[in-house]
Amino acid sequence: YMIIAFAGWADAADAATTAIKYLTRKLKARKIAELDPEEFYDFSLTRPHTTRSKDGRRKIHWPVNDFFSWTPENSDKGTLFYLGVEPNLRWRTFSDEITGLAKQHGVTTVVHLGALLDAVPHTREVRLTGSSTRPALQRYYTDSGVNASTYQGPTGISSVLLESFANAGI
Repeated sequence: YMIIAFAGWADAADAATTAIKYLTRKLKARKIAELDPEEFYDFSLTRPHTTRSKDGRRKIHWPVNDFFSWTPENSDKGTLFYLGVEPNLRWRTFSDEITGLAKQHGVTTVVHLGALLDAVPHTREVRLTGSSTRPALQRYYTDSGVNASTYQGPTGISSVLLESFANAGI
């Protein structure tokens, strides 16, 4: 399995990225890889952040794209976690890199987490959407009241990456 989330637009209130951070921390997942941000970001659009340490030293924090691995005891199958920031450049190459790492680690199923803002009163139930490239799983979602999104229009890296996984048979 691989569970992924992107910070930013599709991560309202940091819901998806916080879930991944919580899981990796609680499971003591180990960092196994990262994508160098240099070729995927326009740093005038996605700016790095700086902080100062207690002794006054400045540290630059670049956009992070980290991979973590967790395998339960007495098992040879585990879960990869990906936590990243939507790139500005080279989306297909970016997606190919992530898909390649997933294939290298034997991933067969990807779960994408996200959360979007909407003007909905607190008295309504939370609306969930979900879709799967596996017909049986899609039927299960539909039977459970979780329907696929009907949105059509400009898209984000999540859709590009999920299509890359589907094209790779994941």
